[in-house]
Amino acid sequence: MRFTDIFVRRPVLASVVSLLILVLGLRSLFTLPTLQYPRTQNAVVTVTTSYFGADPATVAGFVTTPLENAIAQANGIDYLTSTSQVGTSTITANLRLNYDSGKALTEISTKIDSVLNQLPSAVQRPVITVKIGQTTDAMYIGFNSDILTSSQVTDYLIRVVQPRLQSVPGVQTAELIGGKTFALRAWLDPVKLAAYGLTASELSASLQGNDYIAGLGSTKGEMVQVTLTAATSLHSLEEFRNLVVKQVNGANVKLRDVANVTLGSEDYESAVAFNGKQAVYIGILVAPNANLLDVVKGVKEAYPDILKSLPQGLNSDIVYDTTDFVNSSIDEVIHTLIEAILIVTGVVFMFLGSWRSVVIPIVAIPLSLIGTFTILLALGFSINLLTLLALVLAIGLVVDDAIIVVENVNRHLADGMKPFDAAFQAARELAGPIIAMTIVLIAVYVPIGFQGGLTGALFVEFAFTLAGAVTVSAVIALTLSPVSCALVLKAPHRGEETLETRIIEFIDAKMDWVKDRYQHLLARSLHFVPVTLAFGGIVLASIFWLYSNSKNELAPNEDQGVVFAQSTSAPNATLQQKLFYGDQVYKTFAKHPEMTSSFQIVTPGLIFGGLVLTPPDKRKITAEQMQQTLQQELARSVPGQRLVTFQPQPLPGSNGLPIQFVVQSTDTFDKMNDISRDFLSKALATGKFMFLDTDLKIDQPQMSLVIDREKTAQLGLRMLDVGGALTTGLSGGYTQYFGLDGRSYKVIPQMAQQFRLNPDQILNYYIKTADGSSVPLSTVAKFQTMVVPESLNHFQQINSFTISGVAAPGVIAGEALETLKEVAAKTLPPSYTIDYAGSSRQFVQESSGFAGTFGFALIIIFLALAAQFESFRDPLIILVSVPMSIAGALVFIMLGFGGASINIYTQVGLVTLMGLISKHGILIVEFANEQQHLGKSKYDAIIEATSIRLRPILMTTAAMVLGVLPLIMASGAGAASRYNMGLVIASGLSIGTLFTLFVLPAVYLVLAADHSKTREASAIDLEDAHDARAENKIRVVAS
Repeated sequence: MRFTDIFVRRPVLASVVSLLILVLGLRSLFTLPTLQYPRTQNAVVTVTTSYFGADPATVAGFVTTPLENAIAQANGIDYLTSTSQVGTSTITANLRLNYDSGKALTEISTKIDSVLNQLPSAVQRPVITVKIGQTTDAMYIGFNSDILTSSQVTDYLIRVVQPRLQSVPGVQTAELIGGKTFALRAWLDPVKLAAYGLTASELSASLQGNDYIAGLGSTKGEMVQVTLTAATSLHSLEEFRNLVVKQVNGANVKLRDVANVTLGSEDYESAVAFNGKQAVYIGILVAPNANLLDVVKGVKEAYPDILKSLPQGLNSDIVYDTTDFVNSSIDEVIHTLIEAILIVTGVVFMFLGSWRSVVIPIVAIPLSLIGTFTILLALGFSINLLTLLALVLAIGLVVDDAIIVVENVNRHLADGMKPFDAAFQAARELAGPIIAMTIVLIAVYVPIGFQGGLTGALFVEFAFTLAGAVTVSAVIALTLSPVSCALVLKAPHRGEETLETRIIEFIDAKMDWVKDRYQHLLARSLHFVPVTLAFGGIVLASIFWLYSNSKNELAPNEDQGVVFAQSTSAPNATLQQKLFYGDQVYKTFAKHPEMTSSFQIVTPGLIFGGLVLTPPDKRKITAEQMQQTLQQELARSVPGQRLVTFQPQPLPGSNGLPIQFVVQSTDTFDKMNDISRDFLSKALATGKFMFLDTDLKIDQPQMSLVIDREKTAQLGLRMLDVGGALTTGLSGGYTQYFGLDGRSYKVIPQMAQQFRLNPDQILNYYIKTADGSSVPLSTVAKFQTMVVPESLNHFQQINSFTISGVAAPGVIAGEALETLKEVAAKTLPPSYTIDYAGSSRQFVQESSGFAGTFGFALIIIFLALAAQFESFRDPLIILVSVPMSIAGALVFIMLGFGGASINIYTQVGLVTLMGLISKHGILIVEFANEQQHLGKSKYDAIIEATSIRLRPILMTTAAMVLGVLPLIMASGAGAASRYNMGLVIASGLSIGTLFTLFVLPAVYLVLAADHSKTREASAIDLEDAHDARAENKIRVVAS
């Protein structure tokens, strides 16, 4: 007795198994979290160090280099970058995917502490931040006011709104962007300082010495304890203004006598705007293990209460919400899922013609899909775009097993068997092939799950979702489907004239015609086996050529409903100039009716903006078309600025422009600048790029103060005296903190702007000599004009420049990077090396891993089939169908059909195709071997097997191909990725099936073992004899 007999004999047991699958699946469905993509731990550690007033070369030599040398010793770092700008060193450590960020952060902190004593004393302590998982904010909320100043708005947000948002579960940080934090600004007057014999450094020392926070402790007697405090610190503007900084001839010189003391802002070099109005943003960064959709939903639930409590004149709106695209994408996939189920239902009916036959596979579809959720929950997965996409593909897979069972039972019924006899016979015949097909499919998906890098991290849930779905499907096909066939299906009654019988007879007649034509063509082709095999060899050889000539990219661009614009401003541009250009960008955006909102962010070296579009179904153009339109319009409306428009990256883990090509060298930056400019001009001349720029620009005007050391020595001055006085007065560094209403703010003394408009004014500053007299700075120094880099950049601790840009329309990432490599080979000296950053690095890393995954999957399939068939020949015959299908899919990809390319979606689709097409070969070879065991020759056996299995092969192929039709016809959010995978499955499976039906039989004749000599008795016949009495009892009960 076979194990399938148990479930045919015990219908209640089969029903209980299916109901258990259903109940557990539904419970899991409502427990699973919903995300955009599977969770990935892509962490970025940023170390920011301030050295107020220092030029880029000083920052690089004395701050960046020692810090990055130490940080580079930490484990888990994929690549290290650094930027040294005026007054700031920024080092970014991009960790390897899924590396323990806590461990890396601890190690990096320890390494930094070990070199702090090597940094100049004026350098501030490094600030270490880490972003884990989603490295960009999930949403932005804007606040603006026509009444309140930016500093007042910022202070309110810090005190009231920020704590409220950070208390929402799952919020990692609610960070202020463009905020103007309060600071006490002492705007110094150099003339008055000189009149009172004061220098900026002396005033700074006086500020620190007369504003001291004292903790006195308490008195403690035998019975009473009294807490002590001392009014040694300052708490108001008036106290600071009245602070005595010096005595001259017995008279007190107060701070107000030499400076204008105001409550201003820490920063006057950056700003943000929302819909053309200056604003302050709060960005919501989601914690790595939190549910993105739940967190944003929680923020939106808290937002109405925040709006109600805003002071009069303060307005707020949601600037940008990334979950709009996520929710839309998930909705689109769910609609696709429903459409695929309906299409597959129609396909099954078209092939079987009976509602009784249709109901069995249609019941198997939801049962298999719902049962898969139990496996997802057990493995700690989530409902996301990729698991939902896997379920769409699974529809065609899970219906296959049920279709095969129904078709086989119908065939036995047509031969005159009773329903239960037919169910027993069909289940026994198909148990082996179904288990083999399930093992093969699992073997295909497991290598995807174990692939490293971004593909493995993202598609592990996709792979195991498909593996889980086919496993549940196999269980249902071997438990519920046979007994359902026994109870539902009926033997055809000849002579009955009903609509159903007419439909069945019509379909059977058409299928018989197709079967006869196929047998005729197959018989003719088998007379020319060498020709058929040669054709198969040509197809196999063409795969490499097709793959090599196909366009490559990491992932297709998706219409995420937003277009970004970025510009690097002139090095000497003021904030007012940048805001002017930002306003011009906004006015260009506002001309388009597709705009729902826009935002601009202005920083010292960058103008960044975004245009948020209406939903795709409410506009006539795509985000890509809008990007190209804006690129042309901004070039006209904002002249003099190097502006580029681009779309957000389609996959998590990378930001910035899509092309980031890094060139490294030990040469000086001056020499590298010449190479960079030459490289840039040649790359642009190829016509493959809409925009290219380099981050190495030696165009920063700088006035270098040249000091006469002999004169300073004669006056008893030290470099410390000269440099200290100028640094305090010009750098904008803070001296201390002061308390105000329960918060602490920086105290920043600095020369007033009207006294530092040009270098000549600075030469009029007075410095104090050893005898106490004051002399103008021009006595001992003069300015020398030079041009220096805006920033000095390192990649992996080596001098570097990065070519960043956007490819021209129709040019994708692989082609663009290959073009840059060709330009590099012709332009760069031999000592120069190249590397990649951002999404370009992801693309290069993922491209190299696909061949290994494909080969690994092929080996696993071969071994699984060899174990199942107890033969090394049969797996080779079955796998002949693989290159047929792969070549069929690659033809469409190479032609760029509908924008198709080689990307992580099509690569996973190609691996998936291996399992799908192998199912056909398993069915044919299994039945052909059985026919040989019954005494037929190889020729007759393969003709009979392919003829018998033709109908289920065509039916399962049609179900799968038409089932992915909604993916190919997809529109809206996430359509590009669904299209690419759907195209691979549909084209590869349809063409591969056509070739398989002719090439595989020819290979079978050549490679298959001759089983006809053994003429073994069929085990099924023996078991039928033993179990006849039990089957008769079941038939009596059923009747």
